[in-house]
Amino acid sequence: MRTSRISRDTSKAISSLIATRRQQPLRQTRSAANASLRDSADAGNVARRGAGESAITNDDDDKGSESDLSSAPSSESESEVAMAGRKRKRGEKIPAAPRIKRESKEASITQTSSPKKANGKPRKARRIPAKKVVSTNGIVKVEPPPNWEEVYALTREMRNENMAPVDTMGCESLADGLETPRDQRFQTLIALMLSSQTKDTVTSVAIKGMQDNMLGGFNLESVLAIEPSALNAFICKVGFHNLKTKYIKSAAVIIRDKWNSDIPDTIEGLISLPGVGPKMAYLCLSAAWGRDEGIGVDVHVHRITNLWGWHKTKQPEETRAALESWLPKDRWHDINNLLVGFGQTICLPVGRRCGECKLAERGLCPSAVVGKSVKVKKEGAMVKGANGVHAKVREELLVSDVKAEDVGRAIPDMEDLGK
Repeated sequence: MRTSRISRDTSKAISSLIATRRQQPLRQTRSAANASLRDSADAGNVARRGAGESAITNDDDDKGSESDLSSAPSSESESEVAMAGRKRKRGEKIPAAPRIKRESKEASITQTSSPKKANGKPRKARRIPAKKVVSTNGIVKVEPPPNWEEVYALTREMRNENMAPVDTMGCESLADGLETPRDQRFQTLIALMLSSQTKDTVTSVAIKGMQDNMLGGFNLESVLAIEPSALNAFICKVGFHNLKTKYIKSAAVIIRDKWNSDIPDTIEGLISLPGVGPKMAYLCLSAAWGRDEGIGVDVHVHRITNLWGWHKTKQPEETRAALESWLPKDRWHDINNLLVGFGQTICLPVGRRCGECKLAERGLCPSAVVGKSVKVKKEGAMVKGANGVHAKVREELLVSDVKAEDVGRAIPDMEDLGK
């Protein structure tokens, strides 16, 4: 078929374009292009060497090797090439190498635990009571507790530093010194009878009221003459005053009829009076008659000596027998006043102040508790509220420095009045 000239020229242009496109290499990456350039350069060098351009001496070989070594990239240049090879935005700065921050951790003094017994405090005392020793000839002897003299001396030192109510309002000091010795002895006995389960401050006020206001003075005859209701009015602030009124009236009759209007001078005679127990009898015999035939053991003496570990007794009479078995007789009168005042100021029945006690400081008291607190919970009965809903009442009491043995039980008085 006959073609026109225009169609022939078009076909020639298309074929020439296809031929030129086939001759162009494929698009390569920058790294591949660099590799191909290095390969072509190496091939050219090999070709020149094969063509026999010029002989290479040994010195030239050395120079070539040095040039090859110098052209080897270092670690720093490699990192720079690697950083430069990365794509980054225009104007972006090359990040600096990261800095390593090293910190030294110091432990504070409060965080480090101090070793035990580093505070210099002595070890807590052990309970070492008095013990019986049988000699070769069969005689039983009671050895006193160790360090008892040091404990006694430190307690006396604390007593001299702290005035207690018993020092000024104790039963031994309440009798009127202007009265006759017989009336003073009678007032001492009545003061001891009123002191049972009553504070010394209350007892002192009652005795002072009778001394100042009782018709005829405070003596045996005025007590016998006064009506029970009037006597009860004088001692109405004292614990169990109704019962004590009966005891005082009955004792006054016995003293008049059996003891020649003076108080008994024996333990048996004093105990025979209503409302008078062994503690009152020994204290009265010592204070009124000046005879120390036994130790007057009240709740303070019984409690504190057991806390010290001198013995392990349950009743005051057991404590008296235990103390009398080894305590020197010249301390029998003093120990009651010593421990009563100590129990009123430092070694309280509840809330002992062991932090102020020299015995606890020197490690001489096995029952010392310092810096501890016990949380005691008490649950009451169901209480009906205003809205008619029963709610359970719960009380929480925070008691400082309390031993478990002191919580939850009342300390009975040895006279057992009112039972």
